[in-house]
Amino acid sequence: MTRALGRLPSLNGLKAFEAAARHLNFRLAAEELGVTQGAVAQQVRGLEAELGLQLFERMPRTLALTDEGRAYIADISRAFEIIARATGDLKPQPVRLAISATPTFASKWLIPRLPDLTAKHPDLDIHIVATDRISNFQVDGVDLAVRYGHQPFGPGLASELLFEQEIIAACSPMLLRDRGVPRTLAELSGYALLQDTHNFWPEFIERQFGMSGQIEMPAFRRISFNQTSHAIDAAIAGQGIVLATRHFVANDLQGDRLVQIDKVKLRGPSDFYLVWPKHRKSAAMEAVKAWMMSVTSTEPDEN
Repeated sequence: MTRALGRLPSLNGLKAFEAAARHLNFRLAAEELGVTQGAVAQQVRGLEAELGLQLFERMPRTLALTDEGRAYIADISRAFEIIARATGDLKPQPVRLAISATPTFASKWLIPRLPDLTAKHPDLDIHIVATDRISNFQVDGVDLAVRYGHQPFGPGLASELLFEQEIIAACSPMLLRDRGVPRTLAELSGYALLQDTHNFWPEFIERQFGMSGQIEMPAFRRISFNQTSHAIDAAIAGQGIVLATRHFVANDLQGDRLVQIDKVKLRGPSDFYLVWPKHRKSAAMEAVKAWMMSVTSTEPDEN
């Protein structure tokens, strides 16, 4: 048999009293509650009249709790905390999913596409671990990783090809307005070659100009970066021509921040894979894997 609750005082009065007791000021309590200072004072007076006792000592510039007010606020605060906690427990909590990726993959592929992921899966709390170090799934708390390499990636790990590496040359359209697309080595030498740690330029020049064994790379002006993402940013800023994975510059090509130079593309030495522990299964991880695969499958091929 459910016990009937005793008569409760005005909840608005209790809210006004609790806020005023924390601030010891009707004006600050009113600002917090979004009402007027007079309304808070009136609600507190009404509560005091209902209880038949005084909760505050009114002073010129502040308030002071009476003995009865101090005893009452302790229980009222706990009651509001219980209500807030119970309300929070009713709401579904976001599911945390940690994704490990290289800084370039994170900044040039994952982050620009995050709004689509969060819109389709608002219940997910995505945590991105951007590092060149291979993350440990247990120690680093990583659920899913994007790795550049070849299968297999280790005992106990499952993997699936995300996309093959296709390397293209691209630059800002502003860079081509005066001189046009370089068609010869001499014309190419008029541009800075933006180079990352992979340095695919010798192979690209061989494919583009058929100059195998005759390439003297020091003859070209180069700017080197330890992160491919920085080389891409430099290309967008009109600093030179970059060789980059097509998927990393897909958004910039579509947004006309970059243009592809010619149609030559190189097949990279490795590819990008999704990697995860075989024993770890969850609806959240399956949803993110499916989203990533669907995005790469629908990205247009600029060639």
